[in-house]
Amino acid sequence: MKSTPPTAELHVHIEGTLEPETIWELVSRSGIELPYEDIDDLKRRYQFDDLQSFLDLYYQNMQVLVAAEDFAEMTHAYLRRASEAGVRHVELFFDPQAHMARGVELSTVVEGIASALADSAEQYGMSSSLIACFIRDRDPAEALQVLQQLLDMEAPIIGIGLDSAERDYPPHLFEEVFALAGEHGLRRVAHAGEEGPADYVRQALDVLGVERIDHGVQSLSDPELVARLVREQVPLTVCPLSNV
Repeated sequence: MKSTPPTAELHVHIEGTLEPETIWELVSRSGIELPYEDIDDLKRRYQFDDLQSFLDLYYQNMQVLVAAEDFAEMTHAYLRRASEAGVRHVELFFDPQAHMARGVELSTVVEGIASALADSAEQYGMSSSLIACFIRDRDPAEALQVLQQLLDMEAPIIGIGLDSAERDYPPHLFEEVFALAGEHGLRRVAHAGEEGPADYVRQALDVLGVERIDHGVQSLSDPELVARLVREQVPLTVCPLSNV
């Protein structure tokens, strides 16, 4: 049998890896009610017209994540599938604000995900890192508070990112957040140029000081920016199936 070539996964949101079977199992265990008749009804919802229609389902489904065990189970499920697909290193995004807004403690989120990642090398043959993303359509002051909490609790993160609905939320709004991350030696990445214009990519580089751009497909509308990305060797974690 032909072996699967080893790969690294650099653009994956752990909450987005929740599959219908895991969601339904967590619904049964937690008693959380979701607006689906059954698992087949849930599966039919996985048809998206744009980013927002995906995000609506994304945030709705994560309501089943309540206890640390739920976050750990979700992460283990991803690690198993990724390992079988040949992934040998993952840099995993998570959205702390999305859970804190539902009343879930930050420590619960971090401990659940981190407990699964701690076993990734031994159990799945994968190295792993964790990146805390901030939701750009929420108050940047809230993001700053959450980052400070992560720093105070010495959360096992290697960096921060910026994600969710991009239109009308330019990167420069989060300058203070990314400056604080840089002061503490955290790596910095950001979603930019997915829905937003090429200028958002430029802002992410110049204002936020990011080392890597997530998506970045709108860069193609700006030849000068493309030349800069090539010249400075800035990686873009493009998601063709999502963006095309």
